[in-house]
Amino acid sequence: MGDQSRDENRSVWVSEYAERAARDAGGASSGDAGAASSARPPLRGRAVADVVIVGGGLTGVSTAWHLAARRPQLGIALLEAGVLGQGASGRSGGQVLHGINGVTPDTPESRRRIHAVTGLGIDLAEEWASRFAPGAFRRGGCLEIYTDARRAEAAHAEIEARRAAGIPAEFFSQGELPIAGARGAVLDPRAGRLNGFALLQGMRRPLVDAGVALHEHTRVRRIHVGTEVVCESADGELRARALVLATNAYTPSLGFFRSGILPLHSHALATAPLDDARWRQVGWGAFEGLSDDLDRIAYACRTPGGRLVFGGGGNAAYAYRFGGSPFAVRAPSAGARAGGDRATRFMRGVMARYFPSLAGVPIEHRWSGALAITLDRVCSMGVMGEARNLYYALGYSGHGIALALLAGRVLADLYEGNDEPWRNLPFHQKRLLPLPPEPLRWIGYQLYTRLTGKSPRRS
Repeated sequence: MGDQSRDENRSVWVSEYAERAARDAGGASSGDAGAASSARPPLRGRAVADVVIVGGGLTGVSTAWHLAARRPQLGIALLEAGVLGQGASGRSGGQVLHGINGVTPDTPESRRRIHAVTGLGIDLAEEWASRFAPGAFRRGGCLEIYTDARRAEAAHAEIEARRAAGIPAEFFSQGELPIAGARGAVLDPRAGRLNGFALLQGMRRPLVDAGVALHEHTRVRRIHVGTEVVCESADGELRARALVLATNAYTPSLGFFRSGILPLHSHALATAPLDDARWRQVGWGAFEGLSDDLDRIAYACRTPGGRLVFGGGGNAAYAYRFGGSPFAVRAPSAGARAGGDRATRFMRGVMARYFPSLAGVPIEHRWSGALAITLDRVCSMGVMGEARNLYYALGYSGHGIALALLAGRVLADLYEGNDEPWRNLPFHQKRLLPLPPEPLRWIGYQLYTRLTGKSPRRS
């Protein structure tokens, strides 16, 4: 079964970005070196801006892009601790989906509105990838499988309600599915798959050309708020009239939303490339990705390089560190890698349960990324602070690619004083339910997950 994981701190999306860059250049890839060598210089000394955005993932870059496009004279600075896309945006499961996690629309109007609004995020992925990172996005549909007959029957009824509301969707019965254990499935034909790292790397130069002062390798250590915001890093200080928090799971470490966010590490793996014959043997259809209906969701995605990304499926695929540190999980030791660390062994087992023919496939990549989980799983986008100059979008709870891209448009509207397009949507100025303080939070998480096999949540 020989796992040959190459770098536990590097996602498959980084690898495939590097592989494509090497092919385009006609030479050998040096892994992350290409991204690092083209990174913008860190913040040094003192600087000023009208708006400072902390976080260079999909939320931060989308916000910078929308603001710069609307207000070319606005002084915009973006500070990223690593390189663009180094966080969850470049470590995701890759699926770009409709819907808002934690929200179940129950009327035709609410179904249409949420589908249309989150569809704007998918449209952005398609538009920006075609302009800045060809091949990074494909809109081939995503599948949600149901492992319980009653839930499958309920999903079939929901599909009829979606169709009645004019939303495209298709239901597959158990006999139509090659996935072991699936009792039914729903296909969203307008969903897709994105290499977020490749997209964000492709947007670096356009952002700078649009006038954004981009500083990578600039980890913000402290933020002082007031009518003026001050962001401090190891070597610099930036003052601005407004702040955008685009840091998701990292936000509590900056002193914000400490009681509303649970930073949770999600583990994932990727197989070695599979040829077309192997994919046919697996029974993978024309869709881009799939997920299941269990509480600790399992998900899979076919990458452009022919690898299968797989993650989740149970407690072993997720980790909460005492104090909620969102920073990198310690990589498995060489000895653990030889036989597969606990999370890898667990995910392999879940993958083989759904796709038995992949039981012995080599594992080429293994990584983790930090999610921002809210207690009811609903994200929040809004503005706060006595001076009303602190903008934020966070808490995507593992369902964030389309929403993070959309967030840039939402926050740009809020900056301009126009929240009308987003009023009455579940994420608009959403109050995050409070989580208990440490050590009660860590103790409660451990007890609940071990006793129930589920993730703590409250409706």
